[in-house]
Amino acid sequence: MPLRRNRRFQTLWIGAAAANLGLETVEVAYPLLIMALTGSPALAGLFGFTQIGTALLVGLPAGVVVDRWDRRRILLISEAVRALTLAFIVLGLMAGRANFGLLIAAAVVLGTGTAFGAPARMLLIRAVVPDEQLTAALSQDEARSGAAALAGPPLGGALFLVSRAFPFLAAIAGFVISFLCALVIRVPEAARPAEPADDAAAGGGKKSALGPLTTAFSGVRELVGDRLLRSALALVSIFYFSITAAILMVMVTLRDQHHSPRAIGLALTGTAVGMLAGSVLVPRLNRLLSPGALLLAASTLTTVAVALLALPLGPVWVFAMLTLAALGLPALKILVDIMIFRQTPDHRRGRAIAATITLIGAGSPLGSLAGGLALQFLGVTGAIVLIAGVQAVITAAGLANRHVRSARWPA
Repeated sequence: MPLRRNRRFQTLWIGAAAANLGLETVEVAYPLLIMALTGSPALAGLFGFTQIGTALLVGLPAGVVVDRWDRRRILLISEAVRALTLAFIVLGLMAGRANFGLLIAAAVVLGTGTAFGAPARMLLIRAVVPDEQLTAALSQDEARSGAAALAGPPLGGALFLVSRAFPFLAAIAGFVISFLCALVIRVPEAARPAEPADDAAAGGGKKSALGPLTTAFSGVRELVGDRLLRSALALVSIFYFSITAAILMVMVTLRDQHHSPRAIGLALTGTAVGMLAGSVLVPRLNRLLSPGALLLAASTLTTVAVALLALPLGPVWVFAMLTLAALGLPALKILVDIMIFRQTPDHRRGRAIAATITLIGAGSPLGSLAGGLALQFLGVTGAIVLIAGVQAVITAAGLANRHVRSARWPA
């Protein structure tokens, strides 16, 4: 069956697209609302740190749950909880009682929903798509992410101008559509999660009093035990660190230059354009470059683009630099899938995905927190130089690592 006629995959894709569009729309509203309420870029950074940090903290035990429970049901619960959480924010805004404490509490709940929902959705896609069509399905999924990132920021900026509540209502609608799409699909019986292997066997057959904790960290142990994967994940994590910090910094910069929320949203679509352009380049890059060369090229490009954001040349310049910075992201995501997920048995794949998201995603909350603090104490130029310097140091370390330079694609 052609992928375009696979109704289960296309239904999941529509739901994911709606949820992503809502998320990208509201992501612009969070820092704008927090700075309007508090006037503090550091608190805006703290919100991002809390949301993403919670997702990472809950991610490892969530991976074990996803391996053992019904993945479709987990996705349904996740989407429902996130929609209800945003509804509470809307009610707070309508009642005039929205404050930073409410938003931080929402960040914790939203991060927890992401920790369960993201791996569940990824595994559902694998359950309804044949192996030979998986790369095509993932490429379509990347195009969905890029399109949502392209449309979401300007939509969020425009809605925020009309009403502070409207971006949150858009995100609620996205989660409701995603819930309904997951509700109507049926996962083939043969593709349901297998019973997990006895994790004690990996420790020589002896069960530990810390069994659940050991199980939760088993995916991390497998990844960090491989020198190539350890170095690759560090490079990708710093990539997310720099991108997240750069987005916060340019939002503050453009606001200080008295650009409208709509102009800020349009400038942030550079990340989406880079993702869309990069998704087209994925097959060619995989043929031309080894995994190590691909990692180092993407990291170098991001270093240069983030450093050039220090030039105060307005929204168009920000758009162009964010496009360059995000150009390698789709190829890096497919690289992670090929190097890790396809090599992992299904009964451990939830833990592998959760461990990868945790190790890679650690860069995002750190980038949000570091970006906010650097803006608070160093100013815009100093903050950008600091983030670009961190990216440059990690890129140089990767260039000096022979395991990264000599990496090859698996057969």
